Amino acid sequence: MFRPIHTRRAFEEICERIREQLALGVLKPGDKLPPERDLAQQLGVSRNVLREALRSLEMAGVLRLQKGVKGGAFVQAGDTSRMNVVMQDMLSLGTISVRELSEARIHVLDLVVRLACANARQADFAALEANIDRTDIATREGRLLDRVECSREFYKILAAATGNRVISMIVDSVTEIHMRFVYAKVASSGVAMARLSERRRQFLAALRERNVASAIRVMRSHLEAVQRMLEQDPGAMSLQVALAEMQPGMRR
Repeated sequence: MFRPIHTRRAFEEICERIREQLALGVLKPGDKLPPERDLAQQLGVSRNVLREALRSLEMAGVLRLQKGVKGGAFVQAGDTSRMNVVMQDMLSLGTISVRELSEARIHVLDLVVRLACANARQADFAALEANIDRTDIATREGRLLDRVECSREFYKILAAATGNRVISMIVDSVTEIHMRFVYAKVASSGVAMARLSERRRQFLAALRERNVASAIRVMRSHLEAVQRMLEQDPGAMSLQVALAEMQPGMRR
């Protein structure tokens, strides 16, 4: 038997039309869409239906809706943080597990290290070294939660050093969620990875030498040590912890 065919809702058709214009290059980042009244007239829809479509595209990170005299609907340059939301939703729905997330992170970072060894520039090395210096200072001053933030930044810099924006987005997304586990563990126990700055400097030395095998070995050893630390505390690995937003007041 065949199921009835349902006509697509008007706002979905509007979203597809706008996305088509983006794909064709007619609309580009920074462009402003026609005024609401004109656009609704062009599309042959009510302004309420148009607003629903524009809000949907805003939530998807495609448009930025700005109020005021100079306001309107503007095409976004692209919001990579949307991947974080997708990953969180998949965790919430049980589509992926925490174990799969951790395993994927280790394997993806193997690839990241290989590419960074090949493509990293002096500016990337300098940024990583500055990050390690900040990590060292935060460690000496006992600012362990600030040190977690340094770790988040470290992986962001390393991913960017690959020269591949798709890989950077994947790494940033996985790291964003994983660091919430680490943050919760450190916040609740006051315990953090020992000799972190030393390990980071060993890794950076191997990266500078373009020594893929050594860099991967140091990185993988560290990631596995972090995983063991988290698994010692089942509470730190709970899904609720991963999805909880970090409040600024929690930092110390």
